[in-house]
Amino acid sequence: MTNKSLDMCFHISNWHEPEYWEKEFKVAISDERIRPVMSKPHYHLNGFSHPNVLVIPQEKPEVLAPGVWGIVPDYKIPKEIKPYYKEAVKYGSGLNAQSEKLFSHFMYRESVMTRRCVIPVDGFFEPHEYNKKKYPFYIKEKTDKGLALAGIYTVIGTYITFSILTKKASPLFEKIHNLKKRQPVILSSENVDYWLSESLNEEDIKELVNLNFPEERLDAYTVSKDLFSPKIDSDVQTILERANYEELDAFI
Repeated sequence: MTNKSLDMCFHISNWHEPEYWEKEFKVAISDERIRPVMSKPHYHLNGFSHPNVLVIPQEKPEVLAPGVWGIVPDYKIPKEIKPYYKEAVKYGSGLNAQSEKLFSHFMYRESVMTRRCVIPVDGFFEPHEYNKKKYPFYIKEKTDKGLALAGIYTVIGTYITFSILTKKASPLFEKIHNLKKRQPVILSSENVDYWLSESLNEEDIKELVNLNFPEERLDAYTVSKDLFSPKIDSDVQTILERANYEELDAFI
């Protein structure tokens, strides 16, 4: 993994067990056989490894189902998923979808009306650049309640493949993600069910993605640069600990 791979929302943290998300979102895991696997905590998931992440799909909003991170066109077949990721790596491997292109991009417009999803996460990482060096920030809900990210998905055989929606940065994220000035679309709890509703029209969807999550409910701080290193296992609890950088004191 290179620093370049942190240009957008490509890194998340998911340490709560499925039972927590089931209670929080009033859903049930889609298959009990996957519960043990999905119960393993992940403090840092790198999207470029295309991990399985639990999502709430619009077509079955009562369940938590495993989705492969990285949306794939729905005309592909399962054996074409991995080759597609290798081919699409220069475009971000489908990890993020620009919300501004939801109704124009050939792949997004096929999903936006009927295949929206919610991705429950404990937090996510964004890069800040200072003097041509990158510093990772971790963003989470202040009380560790978790966050609901908005996404879209496709169904390839028996697989769900999904992408996290991004948008123009709010004032807080503009300071953190100061080069790309982007952020994931974070849904307030009162808008989760609305996002999954079949009744939304194009204007409703645009309005939802442009709403900013209340910044006073977020905690954002710098963490270890181990997050950047392909030689270090950063999927450890300590990656979520605060790391101070004197050069950023004025910023923080």
